Amino acid sequence: MLPKPVENLIKQFAHLPGIGPKFAERLVFFMANEPREYSQAFAYALLDFSKKIKNCSVCGNVSEEDICPICQDTKRDRSTICIVENSPDIIALEKTGQYKGLYHVLGGLISPHRHILPENLRVKQLISRAKNSNGIKEIIIATNPTIEGDATALYIAKSLESTGIKITRLGRGMPTGGELEYMDETTLINAMAGRKKI
Repeated sequence: MLPKPVENLIKQFAHLPGIGPKFAERLVFFMANEPREYSQAFAYALLDFSKKIKNCSVCGNVSEEDICPICQDTKRDRSTICIVENSPDIIALEKTGQYKGLYHVLGGLISPHRHILPENLRVKQLISRAKNSNGIKEIIIATNPTIEGDATALYIAKSLESTGIKITRLGRGMPTGGELEYMDETTLINAMAGRKKI
């Protein structure tokens, strides 16, 4: 029988994506064998994160402020919005140095078998943003080339059809089943350059 604090921490780690109960257990016992200062610093970092980090009210990216630095940057091209699944996709695209527009984070992909429907994502905010923003000329859909990514891209394209805004999708330099945040910079540069109208 494990002490209750150990069980609770294992349960919290196991809830994270990609971490099962066994790996969570290894993490907890690793922390138990580290000096107390390590677990205290870890706990402080988590508390600081939970107090300070929120989603940008404009694009949904993670931010310390109500509006993230990308949305605040007046040098960004405000005529394009790139739609991504999650914030790590923004980091991957920013590393290429090729895209200078704005973003919109969906917060996932449409996946009925996992009970994720359009209303569970930031699709309404995107439609509102597209309809109420003057000067948007292109919306780039940068969802992953998976079944869920393709279904989400088609749903978004259909939802934005009436806006008259040019809708494009990243070129297929990306392999089917790949994930944006794990693509190398060259593949992302080629995919961004090879985007096409949906």
